[in-house]
Amino acid sequence: MDDLRVVALGGGHGLAASLAAWRELTGCLTAVVTVADDGGSSGRIRREMPVLPPGDLRMALAALAGDHARTQEMAALFQHRLGGTGALAGHPVGNLVLTGLTEMYGGDTVRALDVIGRLLGARGTVLPMADVPLDLVATVASVDPDDPERFRRIRGQVAIAATPGRVQDIQLSPPDPPVSDAVVAAIAAADVVCLGPGSWYTSVLPHLLVPRLRDALEATRAKVIVVLNLEPQAGETDGFSPEEHLNVLLGHLGGVSLHTVIADAAAVVDRRGLLSAVQGCGAELVLAHVAASDGTPRHDPVRLATALASVVGAR
Repeated sequence: MDDLRVVALGGGHGLAASLAAWRELTGCLTAVVTVADDGGSSGRIRREMPVLPPGDLRMALAALAGDHARTQEMAALFQHRLGGTGALAGHPVGNLVLTGLTEMYGGDTVRALDVIGRLLGARGTVLPMADVPLDLVATVASVDPDDPERFRRIRGQVAIAATPGRVQDIQLSPPDPPVSDAVVAAIAAADVVCLGPGSWYTSVLPHLLVPRLRDALEATRAKVIVVLNLEPQAGETDGFSPEEHLNVLLGHLGGVSLHTVIADAAAVVDRRGLLSAVQGCGAELVLAHVAASDGTPRHDPVRLATALASVVGAR
């Protein structure tokens, strides 16, 4: 099913894992990437230049790079972080290249991504979630029951992840950012839309907070698949069970209909509870062994591809 049209939404390592699995099944793959990163190299670049934070976009491009030795070597270069102690220390080469191309093309990130995609022989397309950099604003509940300031409003992806406590809600600034027509067209033409895995509040849910994106997701006839995380994430979803992850997602879906929820069989303690939550939203539950065999909390691309293939009928 090399012509299966898939749109994968997310950011960071979670989206890279999803792309590594989907590329086993199709070449018609579009990654729609969050643009709210404000830490590390991406944070430094967005503070100094009027461009989208490049880090998650770079990681998605590297995940889709072609299998030829030359393109894999180029992908490794794009992922390489510069050493030293000067102004360039810590910047991945790909972040600088993407920023430079975007500036050359008058701020057209989509064009810059297309050029780099061709350079890497990418098995798919990478697009930004919005055309402007976004900030995340979260309400975080304190872990200290005696804290007089029970809830705090925290701004910025890095600050949210570093603040002890449970995230209660997440908002975007600006709340209604412009979205590329290419993103809307990809979702409209998709056979499958995939959410997750990834940082739930800072990589997955933000896509549902962009009005034009959610309108496109509500209107699509594609199967909407959710891949749940393998474990809670410190600073975002401490103590969350798989069904809690799903319930938080359901609270942000609006009119978006789910088709399938995929969870790692070993990560689910209360199978009945998760099944009840999945059936409650009219979806199907697929329990499969999708975690890496070395015990690290990451999805194995081949195992996840097998689970996804069972849902979409691919080989």
